[in-house]
Amino acid sequence: MSTFYQEKKQFFDNLLTVYGRKPVLEVLQDSSIPVFRLHLADTNQSGGILANIEKLASRRGVDIRYHSRDELSRISKNRRQDQGVAIDLSCPGYQHYRDFLRERSATNFRLIALDKITNPQNLGMILRSVSASPLDGILLPTRGSAPLCPLVIKASAGTLFKCTILRCDKLDDALSAFAEAGTDICVLSGSADTSLNDYHPRRSVIYVLGNETQGVSPEVARLANTRLRIPMNNGVESLNVAVTAALIAFRGVI
Repeated sequence: MSTFYQEKKQFFDNLLTVYGRKPVLEVLQDSSIPVFRLHLADTNQSGGILANIEKLASRRGVDIRYHSRDELSRISKNRRQDQGVAIDLSCPGYQHYRDFLRERSATNFRLIALDKITNPQNLGMILRSVSASPLDGILLPTRGSAPLCPLVIKASAGTLFKCTILRCDKLDDALSAFAEAGTDICVLSGSADTSLNDYHPRRSVIYVLGNETQGVSPEVARLANTRLRIPMNNGVESLNVAVTAALIAFRGVI
């Protein structure tokens, strides 16, 4: 495989695709978001919001491509909700988890994994905390999680494009691969014996944060070899998942 081909493949692997007319319009309205290419179905009716999308893309010098409806759905991977519009964003830290694991297997790393975090604001705030912290990135499944949409971009204050985001289809499959490579898999539990403050990993570790209401799913919890608790007072049972992520991200730093 030539160096040129590898670099080209890496570039396209790091593109983040946002779909839907309003989300794409909001992306184009924000000049700080790095846009690579706009995709439109050739069956779209002209005018209205689509005219604004094309005008903004042209003004910004964005490459515009027209596709059949089937081709567009293969790009968006969501025919039901793409509304005939998708846009590729340049996101250097967006990569497949296997590429990260292959490159970093010989070094110790710290990641946060998100198990079915569905609130875009929570996801954006977690991305912001991780981006600002010494953590090495986020492991984010494409199934069951909030999509990386303009709401997430806004909540992250644009740090989404600075954060290392490791994508996977199913979180349990990815965590199994990390565990086989010798990574500690940690989940938070109020009944755990070990406090987060007392945990000092000697090898790579992934902290798994669960859904806002149901917590970590059973299939993911079974993969954990470590359970940790955050000491709570005054009868409070849990914290918002974004707050928990920030505590983990900056533990031992502040």
